[in-house]
Amino acid sequence: QVQLVESGGGLVQAGGSLRLSCATSGSGFSIDAMGWYRQAPGKQRESVAIITSGGSPNYADSVKGRFTISMDNAKNTAYLQMNSLKPEDTAVYYCNAVSRRGMMTYYSWGQGTQVTVSS
Repeated sequence: QVQLVESGGGLVQAGGSLRLSCATSGSGFSIDAMGWYRQAPGKQRESVAIITSGGSPNYADSVKGRFTISMDNAKNTAYLQMNSLKPEDTAVYYCNAVSRRGMMTYYSWGQGTQVTVSS
């Protein structure tokens, strides 16, 4: 199964920016899609942004125009550029990958990275 490692979280003031990275490891897999999800305290995990290997992104309404997801297919690494951050963006952000190996499909999750936006 593909392993994911996130980085780039931290503390930022409202209006600031952060860039999250999600690096994959593992051989013999093809990546179909990667995405970012977040979970705030007391809330369910929600989808933030998803991108297919073909480059088609989808965003949650709450982040459209502020967040940009991208994927480096050569490195199988996904990024989430977060601009104009708001306190309500505070959450643990998780990376997800949908990968295939032969006839099998795998869903992998990273360990999460904390993003805290102060007002």
